[in-house]
Amino acid sequence: MQVTTHRGQGPLQQVIEIGRHRLLTDLAPASGGEDSGPEPHDLLAAALAACTTLTVNLYARRKGWPLDEVKVGIRHGHQGQAYALHRSLEYVGALDEAQKARLTDVANHCPVHKTLSGKIDITTETI
Repeated sequence: MQVTTHRGQGPLQQVIEIGRHRLLTDLAPASGGEDSGPEPHDLLAAALAACTTLTVNLYARRKGWPLDEVKVGIRHGHQGQAYALHRSLEYVGALDEAQKARLTDVANHCPVHKTLSGKIDITTETI
C-alpha cells in the first residue's frame, strides 16, 4: 500500500490518500494552519491506538473472552530528547485480572507498537 500526500486548501492543509481513503492533516492556527484536520503526530498516535484496539479485540474474540470494549488513550509529545507516547488501556467487560494482564501483553505486541519500538529506516529519493 502506498500513501501519498498533496496540498489541500488553506496555507498548510495536506490531503493524505491511502488507497481509496482520503484524510486531511493540518496544523493549529498558532502554527500557521487552520486546524482543518489532525496534526501529523496526532495521526501517529491514532495509528497506535487503532492498532491496539484492533489487536486486543481480535485476540479476545478468538479466546471467547467477555471483552465488550477496549478504550485506548494516547498522550504524546516531546519529552527531553525523545518523542514520548503514553498509552492508557481500559477494558470493559467481565474480565478477570489474569485476562486483563494478558490483553495488555497482547497490546504491547500490536504491529504498530512493534514498528514504533523497533528500528525504523527511512529512505528518501527525489523524483
